[in-house]
Amino acid sequence: MTPSNQSPVPAEPAWQPARPKFRPLALILTWILSAAALLAAAWVVPGAHVNNFWGALAATAVIAVLNALLPPIVASLRLPLMLVLGLLLVLVLDALMLMAADRVTDGDLSVDSFWSALGVALVASAVGVVLDVVFGTNDDDTYTYRVIRRIARRSGELTRTDAPGIIFLEIDGLALPVLRRAMRDGNAPNMARWVEDGSHEFAEWETDLSSQTGASQAGILLGSNENIPAFRWVVKESAKLVACSGPGDCAEIERTHSTGRGLLANGGASRGNLLSGEADHVILTVSRMDAEKKANPGYRAFFANGFNVVRTLVLFFWEVILELSASSRGRRRDVRPRGHRGGIYPFMRAAMCVFVRDLIVYGVLTDMMKGRPAVYATFSSYDEVAHHSGLERADTLEALRKLDQQFGRIDRARAYAARPYEIVVLSDHGQTQGATFKQRNGYGLDDLVERSLSGGGQVAEMAGGDEQSAMVGHALAEATGTKKKRPKNDVSDREVVVLGSGNLGLVYLMSERRRLTLEEIEAAHPELLTALREHPHVGWLLVRSERDGPVALGARGTRHLADGRVVGEDPLAAFPPNAAHHLLRTDGFENVADIMVGSFYDPMLDEGCAFEELISFHGGMGGAQTRPFLLYPSQLRLPDEPIVGAAAVHDVLLSWRHELNGTEEAAEPVAALEVTPSA
Repeated sequence: MTPSNQSPVPAEPAWQPARPKFRPLALILTWILSAAALLAAAWVVPGAHVNNFWGALAATAVIAVLNALLPPIVASLRLPLMLVLGLLLVLVLDALMLMAADRVTDGDLSVDSFWSALGVALVASAVGVVLDVVFGTNDDDTYTYRVIRRIARRSGELTRTDAPGIIFLEIDGLALPVLRRAMRDGNAPNMARWVEDGSHEFAEWETDLSSQTGASQAGILLGSNENIPAFRWVVKESAKLVACSGPGDCAEIERTHSTGRGLLANGGASRGNLLSGEADHVILTVSRMDAEKKANPGYRAFFANGFNVVRTLVLFFWEVILELSASSRGRRRDVRPRGHRGGIYPFMRAAMCVFVRDLIVYGVLTDMMKGRPAVYATFSSYDEVAHHSGLERADTLEALRKLDQQFGRIDRARAYAARPYEIVVLSDHGQTQGATFKQRNGYGLDDLVERSLSGGGQVAEMAGGDEQSAMVGHALAEATGTKKKRPKNDVSDREVVVLGSGNLGLVYLMSERRRLTLEEIEAAHPELLTALREHPHVGWLLVRSERDGPVALGARGTRHLADGRVVGEDPLAAFPPNAAHHLLRTDGFENVADIMVGSFYDPMLDEGCAFEELISFHGGMGGAQTRPFLLYPSQLRLPDEPIVGAAAVHDVLLSWRHELNGTEEAAEPVAALEVTPSA
C-alpha cells in the first residue's frame, strides 16, 4: 500500500517512443555530400576558396558542430515577431559559422567577407539539395527528430500517455476523383501505400453551397457555418463587406460560431488554418493573429537547424523558377484554359509550396513530440497552384506529390512521438475547371449586372482572388509585423455590389438595408433577372419571392424550393441531388445576397466558369468542387448515412478524437529539463 503521507506514483505509460537510431554510414555519406557541395560552392562564389576535398571535409565537420550548438540557442530565444527575426538571425548565423570555419581550419576554407560566406551557404545548400535527391539522403530525418525531441523535452509541455492522439492533415482544394487518379499514377505514393496496405480507407463527403475554406473550416473546426453564404459577403444592415481572409473577420466568425465543442479544444494545435477550432496552440492561424506577433514557440523546431533556413530559401527561388518556366511553356503551347500567372503570383506560389509548408510540417512534428492530443494542419499549395495552372496539370500534380512526401515524414515520425498517433487526411472541398466568365464573354458578371440596371446605376465589383493567397498574405504580414493595407470594407456609398466566390456570384442591391424580394427587384430593375437567368453561362439564380418563397430560376424553368415543385425545366438538374437542399438552407441566412448566381455546369465536358479570374475554382456547385474526401484509419467508424455538410464532418472527426484520446486526465506531464534562459 502507498503510505498515506505520499502521493501515488503514476504508472509508466506502456507506449515507449523509439529513439532515432544513429546511422554511421548515413552520417558519413551526408558528410561526404556536404563536403562536395561546399567544394562546388567555393568554386562558384567569388571571394571563397577551399584547398581540396580534404579541406572541404574538415570545414564541413566544423560547420556541423557549430550548427548543432548555435542555432538551437537562437531558436530558444523568446523574441517577438519570431518568424522574421528568427529567419534573419539564423541566416546571419549560417554565414558567421562559415567565417568561423575559416578561422578554425587554418586556411582549408577561406572566405573574404560576410557576403561571400552567405553566398557559399546558399550555393552549397542548392547543390546539397540536388545531391540529396540523387543519393536518396533527403528522406533521412534522424537529425531532425533528435532536435525536435530535445526541444519538446526542454519546453515543459511534453506529455507521455498511451491514449492515441489524432493528426488531421487537410489538403486544401483536392477532390476525391483527382486524388484517386494521382494515387493510381504515382503522384501520391505514400497515401496509395496506406490504402494498399489496408491501414486506411476512403470516404466522400458533400460540401455546403459555399464550397470554400472559410465555410468548410467553420463547419469542420467549430461545428457550425451558419450565415456564411460565400467567401466574401455584405452585411446589408451595416453595409460592411466581410471576407473569410481578414484576421478581424475570421476572429469574428470564430467568436460567433464557437460553441465550446471546437475540434481542437482541450490541448489541440492549429497549424495554417483560417480558424483555430478553439485550439490552445496556434501558428499561421488567421483568426488568432495576435499570437503570431508575440514570442510564438511554434517556430523553434524549424529554426533550431540552421540548414533549414538556407535550404528553404533555395527551394523558394527554385519554385519561382519552376512557375515561370511552367507559365512560359503553357503560353507557347497555347494551353487552354489558361490562368493569369504574373505579378506576385510566382512568389506567392513559392511561399505556400515551400516556406509555409515547411513551417507547418515542423509545427506538426513538434506537436507530436510534445504529445498533443489533436493537431489540425492545412496545406494550401495544391489549391493555389490548381487555381492558376489547372486541376491535373504537371506542376499541380507535382505540388501534390511534394505534399505526399511531407505526409510520409509525418508518418515516419509517429514511432518517435510522445504518444501513439493516428493520421487522417481530408480535404475541405474540391475544384472544378473551366475558362472564366470574363474569358468566355469579354466582360464580367459586374458588367452584365450594370448594363441590366434601370437608371444607369453604378456597380462596385469587389476585388476577387483566391482565398489562400489572401489568407497566407495576411498571416505572413501579421506574423512578421509588417503592415498590410486592408481593402475598404464600407460599401454604404455603393448602389450595387457584385461579388465573386468561385462560380458563385452575389448581387447586393443597396437601395434598402434588407434583402429585396423577387417582386421588388423586378419592379426596380425589370431587365435584371431576365438578363441573368437567360445568360448561357449562368446556371441558376436564387431569389426569394414574396408570393412563392425561395425559388431557383433558370433560363427555361423555375424550381420552388419549399415544396420541390418545378415549372418548365429544372434549373438544378445538372447539379448534385442535394442542390435544392443547399439553396434552401442558404436562403435562410441573414447575409444571403438579394440575388445568388450560380454558373452553368456542363456534365459532358465537366466544366463551369468562375466569376473571378481562376481557371480551377470552387465556391458553388457543379463538378468535383463539392466532392472532398476523408482518408481515415480503417479501425475508425463512419456513420451509416452520407456525410453532407461541413458540420457533419465535425461530428465525425470529434467522435474519432473522443474514441482515441479517451480521458486526458490520465496523462502525466514529463518534467522539463532545467536549462538556462539562453539555451
